[in-house]
Amino acid sequence: MPIGEYFQTADWKKEKHAPVIECSDVINTGEELVISLTIGKEIPHPNTTEHHINWIALYFKPETEKFPIMVGRYDFLGHGASIKGVNEGSLYTAPKVQTTIKINNSGTLMATSYCNIHGLWESTKEIKVA
Repeated sequence: MPIGEYFQTADWKKEKHAPVIECSDVINTGEELVISLTIGKEIPHPNTTEHHINWIALYFKPETEKFPIMVGRYDFLGHGASIKGVNEGSLYTAPKVQTTIKINNSGTLMATSYCNIHGLWESTKEIKVA
């Protein structure tokens, strides 16, 4: 089965695993676009040793090109693991990240994420360049 068939989608307001892409809908050519990516915006996602988000990846697919361009992948490695025991660690990362890009063409932002229990998730957002 192709990997794309394993990606799940949902309305992030009702599902804690769906990536949320927040940024302006319309920008000018060459203008910086600040993008916030979050998992669990409306419904918090657990961040425990047993149940956590491993990573979020962001891609941009320009309307004028055949393939998407990878913007970045952001790993979340602190989930409370410790030699003392499960969830006894000193560090917990939150599945949130902000990045900035410049684009010259309209297109689609695509975010994917991975939950260690509930698998792969994706969402998209259209961006128009004026």
